[in-house]
Amino acid sequence: MKVKIINKSHHELPTYSTALSAGMDLRANIDKPIVLAPMQRTLVPTGLYLSLPAGYEAQVRPRSGLAIKKGITVLNSPGTIDADYRGEVCVILVNLSAEPFTINDGERIAQMVVAKHETVEWNVVETLDDTERGEGGFGRSGTK
Repeated sequence: MKVKIINKSHHELPTYSTALSAGMDLRANIDKPIVLAPMQRTLVPTGLYLSLPAGYEAQVRPRSGLAIKKGITVLNSPGTIDADYRGEVCVILVNLSAEPFTINDGERIAQMVVAKHETVEWNVVETLDDTERGEGGFGRSGTK
């Protein structure tokens, strides 16, 4: 699939790390380092602008290495970039660790997955079909 992109950053375009990768790394595009204190959140620009085809979205997700090693994650995970959004792609990061974390220019801060989605047309009814599960949720299926 071809996607129109404007790169106002001074970094390379996002790429797939391997042939079977689903996500592409997004890099911070900042003038000076950002120190993210414990439990602090910030909006990190990427310098990228997209034009996705109708029926697609870009999902911004945490990088697993940053999450497990540093406690850094995407706060609204996954963040959604809609097909009609034309602003800069930015990433909401939060530091869930007990240590400050420094974000440097060009650092890989998140990953982006482009995915197809459906548009729902509601069908208002009075009852829903029965299932074995029914209304059971929130742990009712057990722990094993």
